[in-house]
Amino acid sequence: MADIIKLDSNNIVSALHGGFDLGKPYEHKIFLIEVHIAGTTHIENIYELEPELTIGKRVKFFREPDNPYDEKAIVLRDEKGNKLGYIPRDKNEILSRLMDGGKLLYGTINSKEKKDRWVKITIQVYLDD
Repeated sequence: MADIIKLDSNNIVSALHGGFDLGKPYEHKIFLIEVHIAGTTHIENIYELEPELTIGKRVKFFREPDNPYDEKAIVLRDEKGNKLGYIPRDKNEILSRLMDGGKLLYGTINSKEKKDRWVKITIQVYLDD
């Protein structure tokens, strides 16, 4: 019973403006697709970044609608903002529409493999909803 907060006119207003951390009751991550990161061979410092790209590491998504090669481009960056590559063009149409609609998408590294000069990084794409 000590956890019960009595509300009066002063703390009702603060409660309505973020005074309580209630969370979202139905918030969860939704798995969408698994893809490799395209264009890693064009990232100059990919070999310096590769050791820190561990399984489970989060990858941030950013829309790049002014990309001259693909208007649906989604660039991928690590936690420090380093560019890692793109969502493959043949997989980005629905993801870009979701992002343009205000949805938060992100990825987590699922696997990583060096193949000659290519660092193949596979991610799982999620939607927070």
